[in-house]
Amino acid sequence: MKVMSVFGTRPEAIKMAPLVRALQDDPDVESVLCVTAQHRQMLDQVLDLFELTPDYDLNIMQPNQTISMITANVLTGMEPVLQKEKPDVVLVHGDTSTTFVTALACFYQQIAVGHVEAGLRTYDKYSPFPEEMNRVLTGHIADIHFAPTERNRQNLLAESIADSKIAITGNTVIDALLQVAGKPYEFEDETLKTIDFEHKKVITVTCHRRENLGEYMAHIFSAIAEIAREFKDEVEVVYPVHLNPKVRAEADEFLKGIDNVHLIEPLTYQPFVNLMAKSYFILTDSGGMQEEAPALGKPVLVVRRETERPEAIEAGTAKLAGVEKQTIYAMAKELLTDRNAYDAMAHAVNPYGDGHACERIVAALKSRFGAGETC
Repeated sequence: MKVMSVFGTRPEAIKMAPLVRALQDDPDVESVLCVTAQHRQMLDQVLDLFELTPDYDLNIMQPNQTISMITANVLTGMEPVLQKEKPDVVLVHGDTSTTFVTALACFYQQIAVGHVEAGLRTYDKYSPFPEEMNRVLTGHIADIHFAPTERNRQNLLAESIADSKIAITGNTVIDALLQVAGKPYEFEDETLKTIDFEHKKVITVTCHRRENLGEYMAHIFSAIAEIAREFKDEVEVVYPVHLNPKVRAEADEFLKGIDNVHLIEPLTYQPFVNLMAKSYFILTDSGGMQEEAPALGKPVLVVRRETERPEAIEAGTAKLAGVEKQTIYAMAKELLTDRNAYDAMAHAVNPYGDGHACERIVAALKSRFGAGETC
């Protein structure tokens, strides 16, 4: 069975790396790895951490690239790779432009597609943008769907995806997280070395989504600034700032110069996992962190208008804080001042799995394709 895995961004790489390793370790599988390098530097960091060497690297990243540029370059770049390798199935992950366009390229070559982290939905095609439509369109091309949760399965069934083509697996990010968190590590970043994680309540922040740029991001950063100033003797805020120049400009405008707010460079995955593990809680607009932080017992405040991961909200591991300053401020303050509210989130059960998602995916692939069958 020849399985090609394709990804292009750091979040995809983190979630696919343990699966690629599992495929490589299986004697019944011929594993081929292709990266698009939609993100270059951040992707390479993850490849190095998990000791993965791509068989193909499309290297598409360009300065100021648009979604249209990514789409065109992935589509034309994947065609000769697929024609040469002729895999039995191509695995794509989640909701990036690489994901959707690779699935489309496979469709044009009549090659089966397996969608890892399938079935997430907000039902608002412009939020998150372009991720919501990327995953919906991929879902209607894919031949086999690896849904992290039962809710994700129900979303797919509601879109007339056959139940026989869906496997509930948990999320591979938990596999990756537990592998990395189990390794000894000391911070190399000079700022992180100076923070008193033992006696201070550290809030880790990530914020980068396109739909939050502008007014919403101003609200988010204003709330963070107010919390930092009010709790200046108790709290340290750590924000590894995304490389997007627009995000950096807004972070500087609202947060630079506050003594207990630390704007640092983006972290590679291993130090970031260790930062999460040492934090008091997480404030984020990221999707993956809603899955990862609860596995470490850390409450999550989601600074978005909606989330495609409602399981975290329902389980109590995360709360949807929205994008209004006062709501974000109030929820953050509650976690800092109400121990019962904090413990209720920190001790809730993570709905995203047990760290064995990759095993389930490989087993499902072998069951479906191992005897030369097709979807």
